[in-house]
Amino acid sequence: MTVSIDLRQVVYALADALDLVGVDETAHGKRVGYMAFKCAEMMGMDKEARERLFHIGMLHDCGVSSTEEHTHLVEEMVWEGADAHSAIGATLLESFSYFHDYAQVVRYHHTPWESLLESDVKPEIARDANLIFMVDRVDALSAIHYGKDLLQQTGNIRKEIQEYAGTLFSPDLVELFVLVSNSEAFWMMLEPPHLQRFLFDMERFTTPQPVSFEKLKQMARIFATIVDAKSHFTFEHSVGVSRLARHLAERSSMAFDTCERIEVAGLLHDLGKLRVPDQVLDKPGPLDADDKLLLHRHSFETYQVLREIEGIEDIALWAAYHHEAPNGQGYPFRRIGEELTREARIIAVADVFQALAQDRPYRAAMALPKILELIGEMAESGHLDTDLVELVKAEPETCLKLAVSV
Repeated sequence: MTVSIDLRQVVYALADALDLVGVDETAHGKRVGYMAFKCAEMMGMDKEARERLFHIGMLHDCGVSSTEEHTHLVEEMVWEGADAHSAIGATLLESFSYFHDYAQVVRYHHTPWESLLESDVKPEIARDANLIFMVDRVDALSAIHYGKDLLQQTGNIRKEIQEYAGTLFSPDLVELFVLVSNSEAFWMMLEPPHLQRFLFDMERFTTPQPVSFEKLKQMARIFATIVDAKSHFTFEHSVGVSRLARHLAERSSMAFDTCERIEVAGLLHDLGKLRVPDQVLDKPGPLDADDKLLLHRHSFETYQVLREIEGIEDIALWAAYHHEAPNGQGYPFRRIGEELTREARIIAVADVFQALAQDRPYRAAMALPKILELIGEMAESGHLDTDLVELVKAEPETCLKLAVSV
């Protein structure tokens, strides 16, 4: 496939997805990226190095997908469990060649400076990792003041960072941060509308980085891994949906390129679940009305993340429509009939089949005959596409193996 995607837009989309873990506070990675960029600028780094730290800042928490873990990281200056997500994030980034250089920085971004000095970590990696650690903690200290009294608290925040010079943070980096953060404008830029403008300017003035569709697919696997790690009940859900969706596309005699794009849509369909609180996803009983409202917005959030990437507009819609129904009774867009393409209907069928075949907190995985009975009923009522359900019924064992790797 010859379609070219701009890597910058993919990075921004991934940053948006990662920031959804904050539920109501959805700009942590962007603020860390901004502060890292400003510190790099003060250090006199060249354009490429500044952009690199900006991207690392936005992606540094790619190992975090649960709201519980996010809460610990925001509320505790030094949390003993912080190293786990650093290691997971580094492994994810190492799997994609364009991000290989970011991985070691992310690996050590919660390692105290005094420990880095005693390690064999390369000096430039240690410096960059500690810079990300420092501005990450600045954002954690600032979190309760955003939209309230941040400017009144900057002195206290700077003072607390200074108290950790030589232990958590490099004294040189602390001194640098004190200089960079001396202006009110530095802090004002952390407010959502101004931060968004900074991101817009970064995209306008940085160099486009085209990547192939195959590279995008590799990135999609990273997205899927992050989402599926949010709950052990959804382990490999996105991967299973993508495999089954591709199979159904091939059985529908769709073109190779379309099958490729459907596979990616399957990998990305649940990105918005990163914003659903853990207690909702893992609830052992029926969801109440408020829980359902929280859950039902996830496919809308998926669309908001993916629509930023030029060249995958169709994928964004197929992924976002996975809870829509031909009879118009789906959510959250309430599409009906011909408004739903066959590609979108494929993702919907694959999603339902995979979910029924997998354990959930409120039930065990269903046996294949029961799955076929239920999706048959959903097809009869207009909730799923009849023709696609018949394709599943024609090869039930194959579909099950693709969905859950049995």
